[in-house]
Order: sequence, then C-alpha cells, then structure tokens
Amino acid sequence: MEITINILLTIATAATPLLVAAIGELVVERSGVLNLGVEGMMIMGAVGGFGVGYLTGSPWLGLVAAIVVGAVFSLLFAVMTLSLATNQVATGLSLTLLGLGLSGMIGTGFVGLPGVRLPDLHIPLLSDLPIVGKLVFGQDPVFYISILLIFAVAWFLFRTRAGLTLRSIGDSHTSAHALGIQVIRYRYLAVIFGGACAGLAGGQLSLVYTPQWVENMSAGRGWIALALVVFASWRPWRVLAGAYIFGAVWIGQLHAQAFGIPVPSQLLSSLPYLATVVVLVLISRNKRLTMMNTPASLGQPFVPDR
Repeated sequence: MEITINILLTIATAATPLLVAAIGELVVERSGVLNLGVEGMMIMGAVGGFGVGYLTGSPWLGLVAAIVVGAVFSLLFAVMTLSLATNQVATGLSLTLLGLGLSGMIGTGFVGLPGVRLPDLHIPLLSDLPIVGKLVFGQDPVFYISILLIFAVAWFLFRTRAGLTLRSIGDSHTSAHALGIQVIRYRYLAVIFGGACAGLAGGQLSLVYTPQWVENMSAGRGWIALALVVFASWRPWRVLAGAYIFGAVWIGQLHAQAFGIPVPSQLLSSLPYLATVVVLVLISRNKRLTMMNTPASLGQPFVPDR
C-alpha cells in the first residue's frame, strides 16, 4: 500500500506542470490565438524560479518569479503577433527556441547547485489520515493551485460574461470587433495569463518536481501540454483527466525502468511522446468532433480597421 501511495503521489506531481501549462494554453486558444511557445515559457519559468529561489532562499519568491518570467516572455509573443501581426506559428516556435537557448545561458551558473523546495502542505490530523492523508492533504502548493485553476477557468469561460466574450472572439474575431468588443485587449490578457501559467508550470519543475536546475529540464512537456488542449477538445475538465493520464504514462515508464522490465530504456523513455502522437492521430481521425470544438479563428491574425 505504501508503494501504491508513493506512485500516486509521483503521478500527481508529474501531472501538475502539464495541467497548469495546458489550462493556460486552453484560455489562450479559446481567444483564437495559437501560442506554440509554451515550452520556451516553461523552461524560462523554471530557470527564473530556481535562480530567485536559490539567491533569496525563499521558494515562494522563486515561484512568484517563475510566474512573472513566464508572463513577461508571453508578452513578447503578444506584442509581435497581436500588435505587429507576425505569424503566430513562426513566432511561437521562435519563442521556444529563444527560451531554450536563453535559459541554458542564464542557468550555466546554477548547474549542480542544491535548490530550495516548496514545502508540502501539512494539516494536523488530516494529513496523518491513512491513504487519503498524503494524497489529498499532503501535496505541494502548486498541486492545489492547479485544481483551483481548473475550477476558476471552467467557471470563467462558461459562467461569466467576460468568458462568453472571450469565446466569441475565438469563434469570430471579426464579428466580435463589429459588436464593439476590444479583441486585441482580450487577447493580450489571455496570452499573458497563458504565459503566467506556463511559468508556474516551469517553477513547479525546478522547485517541486526536481528542486535543482538542469538544462532543458522541461523535456518536451510544453509540447505535451499543447497536445493536451486538443485532446481535451478545449474543455477544462477534460484537460484535468488528460493531464493525469499523461502523468501516469510519464511515471509508469520510470517505474518500469526501476523494476528492470526487459524493454530498452530508450523505448520506455519515449512512451510519453509516443502517447502524445497516438492521441493526436486518434483525434485527427475524428474530424467532425475536432471541427465542432476548435475555435474558428484559432491562429488567424486580427488587424482592426483604422
């Protein structure tokens, strides 16, 4: 039972950065913007969070720094695509390459240094309960933030006027602009929110999942988060389910290697990415479902009439 609980805990820890990054990107894509720079924002959040946490000795300041770095990095994407009307796909890919290179340069002095870790939540009596104590009341703070984000985003998108406006922009930015909606402003806010979530996901990697700095430690999680949004058909609750499925696959391959299963380690390490490819292929075959849920103006530039 103890082994099972520890495995479930590691699955939750592995799923949390995927969930946080994906829910931020879901809001971005609901506004009709396609940001492929999630990986770059996540790795910048990881190095920013670790650096500030190490220099100040406070993991909380490190987490705030990760969020700020992700938001600032996303603002660069917003200025280029929304104000300068550059191609969203090319800009997002460039942002990822910039993030990977810049984080490696900034993090050179942090390699091998001991990091600071966000403490797990401990509630007297509740955290000591068998089984559910550790699973429900003994997780790290980012885990609880991720669950709150799911509730908050679901409520915002489907229960508020601003959420309805954001979805209408994603469906048809031209019609929304004709009704007097400030499309660019909404998209700016959505992109910055997505960047903050990606930065938070990166901070979780360097302050909780592996409290140290390792170059390229995001290891493709940003791309998996992008696939999760499509997997979830742009629905918050499906993102939650998908993140934990992918988290289980990620942890499963690590435990399979630890148990000495006679399968090449390279194949086991590729399982999360193979699962991503399989999911995208299955979704693409169901074209009707994909077309029904995809924001109609996703990836299309908007230039308001002067």
